[in-house]
Amino acid sequence: MALAHSLGFPRIGPKRELKRALEGFWSGQTDAAALVETGRALRAQNWKVQRDAGMDLVPVGDFSFYDHVLDTTAMLGAVPARYGWRGGPVDLSTYFAMARGTSSQPAMEMTKWFDTNYHYIVPEFTPETTFAFSSSKIVDETREALALGMPAKPVLLGPFTYWRLGKWRVHDGANHSHRAPLELIERMLPVYAQVLDDLQRLGASWVQIDEPALALDLEPEWILAVQSAYAALARGGRPKILLATYFDSVEQVALELEALPVEGVHLDIVRAPKQLDAFLKLALEDEVLSLGIVDGRNIWRTDLDAALHALLPAASQLGDRLWIAPSCSLLHSPIDLALETKLDEELKSWMAFSVQKLHEIALLKGALLSRKGHEHEPLAPSRSAGAARRSSSRIHNPAVKKRVASLDTADAVRQSLYPERRAVQHDRLDLPMFPTTTIGSFPQTGAIREARAKFKKGEIDAAAYEGFIKAEIQHALREQERIGLDVLVHGEAERNDMVEYFGERLSGFAFTQNGWVQSYGSRYVKPPVIFGDVFRPAPMTVDWIRYAQSLTPKPVKGMLTGPVTILQWSFVRDDQPHSQTALQIALAIRDEVADLESAGIKAIQIDEPAMREGLPLKRRDWNAYLQWAVLAFRVASSGVADHTQIHTHMCYAEFNEILPSIAEMDADVITIESSRSDMEILEAFRTFKYPNEVGPGVYDIHSPRIPSADEMAALLEKAVQALAPDQLWVNPDCGLKTRRWEEVLPALTNMVAAAKRLREQYTKTPA
Repeated sequence: MALAHSLGFPRIGPKRELKRALEGFWSGQTDAAALVETGRALRAQNWKVQRDAGMDLVPVGDFSFYDHVLDTTAMLGAVPARYGWRGGPVDLSTYFAMARGTSSQPAMEMTKWFDTNYHYIVPEFTPETTFAFSSSKIVDETREALALGMPAKPVLLGPFTYWRLGKWRVHDGANHSHRAPLELIERMLPVYAQVLDDLQRLGASWVQIDEPALALDLEPEWILAVQSAYAALARGGRPKILLATYFDSVEQVALELEALPVEGVHLDIVRAPKQLDAFLKLALEDEVLSLGIVDGRNIWRTDLDAALHALLPAASQLGDRLWIAPSCSLLHSPIDLALETKLDEELKSWMAFSVQKLHEIALLKGALLSRKGHEHEPLAPSRSAGAARRSSSRIHNPAVKKRVASLDTADAVRQSLYPERRAVQHDRLDLPMFPTTTIGSFPQTGAIREARAKFKKGEIDAAAYEGFIKAEIQHALREQERIGLDVLVHGEAERNDMVEYFGERLSGFAFTQNGWVQSYGSRYVKPPVIFGDVFRPAPMTVDWIRYAQSLTPKPVKGMLTGPVTILQWSFVRDDQPHSQTALQIALAIRDEVADLESAGIKAIQIDEPAMREGLPLKRRDWNAYLQWAVLAFRVASSGVADHTQIHTHMCYAEFNEILPSIAEMDADVITIESSRSDMEILEAFRTFKYPNEVGPGVYDIHSPRIPSADEMAALLEKAVQALAPDQLWVNPDCGLKTRRWEEVLPALTNMVAAAKRLREQYTKTPA
């Protein structure tokens, strides 16, 4: 009875081996052979870990050198023409050109994978796009796994989801982007069929095809396209198909999914437990139902008693057609809690990382096989840990809860409306037309990381570390002044991460040593853990910003991370609504904003790149989320005088559909990522008649290429077609911490030159 399996495993390596291999290859320090060997070793290690943890089937093909959506682009041969690919196998050079750009061509667009902080490379479709089997990666890795004796289950991104994530580009002068025609799915199918045939010949009995887009709101014609696609793929002589859905309910199409000619369906019953009943009522006599009962996106131990309670009816009905799994790929979870040697034991006892989640799945299978159910002895530690967590005094702070409960409408409203604030701010800041700034961070050099590590190890004292950071701040300011930027930043040399830095200074947070998860490519983040009520014991940034402002007559922005982003980019407690945790964080940020204003800081940026990321997959749930998310930002930002300019920043997500809520945030200035999409997003700002000031990013900071002043000026010209010239700021797409100074300085110099060129062309209108 029951089979245990995993949908996917972290690809980065327990010691971030993939990051070092990638960056060594990109820098020219190592060759392609070394990178390929690192990948081979990591795959073998991952398969062994999963098999040894008790998985009856292990995923193959979930490993990627950059992104699994980009891997699918390579498999299908859907390489944009600008990269000069002439067909045949997609090589590493072409693959990384699509991901990172080249000296002459920008990278493909990047955005968030559903409602996660993982970024994928957006497929590009044009009328000229063709598909041909152009990367045998999935076949080669399946052969590799089978040769090692692994119970391999190849994993493919499904054709519907790949289509749904892509953009249709027609270069008509405006470069508009629309939904691609559905016929593209049909044109992809021969490649998928060839892959399935090859996998069948290798001996793969099951293939997992991921279709998370089925959890979105679906058009009737999309459902018909899915039915047609799987009818074509499910002909005899190919492996059995497990259709994997996750991140939300697919109950609305339960009847259609059960009727598909596939041998199994996976459901995320962590995110959407109620959908299980609908599928059990429809379950066919020969179809597998895989239940994602262990949370693949958080770090808390599973309540195994509750999980078993949910599984028992399914086990009774399905028998050996019940599969047990995590809710989604474990890509979004750290690798192994055993690597945490400094985390306090009480908190650690409440947690489970990827390896531990696999063991939880195996325990649930064991409980079903034992037929003892809740009396199964191995479940006892889970029961004890859950009880200890619920009763711990570390979780609750009555003063914090009282302060949140006492919030009223006035706490979320600025003193005056934006037009009045704008006039006061313009007089105070006295900025030119098309003012230039950056998003906040400057390069985190090896010297900075080394100094931080030495300070943490006690090898240098606080005074030496402070002196080092002050020197870095001075350097960042001098370079900005030399380039001619108008609103400066201190560069964030003291910050390890835009969320972790604040979490370390807030109560209610804990931190891991090795809790890394992939954000994109070789960029990994180590999310803090929010385990209890949040408050700010002391100012977090004021001394550094005050020092920076003392060095220059130009305005220096205070740099803060917003409450929704801190929430979304942390592993969040699951014992109270996210809305309550967000308001707790918002009050902490509000206190910091007030202290920055009191220190004389004229502009304060509260970054909210995760605002769109947190949006539920279905529109019916949008309003509830947006209400509390916007409220949290306004609570954080509204306690200042009219003359203090509030900025926010958003990036790498589709904001078009939530512009009314972004406007409701009432930030004086919003900076946005827009260069990869060729300023496409500004059409939505124009149509909406966005009232406040906007800084569309004019160059892609995730690529090493240095755009020319002409290129950036051309983007600004497009921006002027969408917004009034006196609404526009000039800035990069995002922070510069991942870039090198030798890339940053010429790019910013070109950016300032582009802004000056636009100033010469337009006359500033009165505020």
